Amino acid sequence: MRVLIDTNVFLDVLLNRREWAEDSARILNHLEKTPGSGWIAWHTLSNLYYIGRKMTGEARTRSSLQRILAGFELCPVHSHLAVSALDWPVRDYEDALQIAAGIGAEVNWIVTRNGPDFKGSPIPILSPKAAVVRFGLE
Repeated sequence: MRVLIDTNVFLDVLLNRREWAEDSARILNHLEKTPGSGWIAWHTLSNLYYIGRKMTGEARTRSSLQRILAGFELCPVHSHLAVSALDWPVRDYEDALQIAAGIGAEVNWIVTRNGPDFKGSPIPILSPKAAVVRFGLE
């Protein structure tokens, strides 16, 4: 099992977004405990740093990034995938880059709260809640 986690799932936990934090934390904790199963795109790190630093401060954000880097694999970077993502039928290029990262890492699923934004993805999409159910973490 290889799962790419979209930025918003990490932000749910980092920013304690009450509506989504519990399911997001469950899937993240499960993947952290299962080496090689959790994957993140390179640009997720910069997105988390930029948003987290403004919302929770430098120290907490760096600590969160250290934990993420200890528990998740980084997707390989391939320029040909980034270029091809420009032509995919996904409205937001950042989402297309998430898909490209997932393709590069040969993941089985992408977990995101923005499923409709990933329409046309060749990788199946799961919400955090659906991932909790799929992986029996209820």
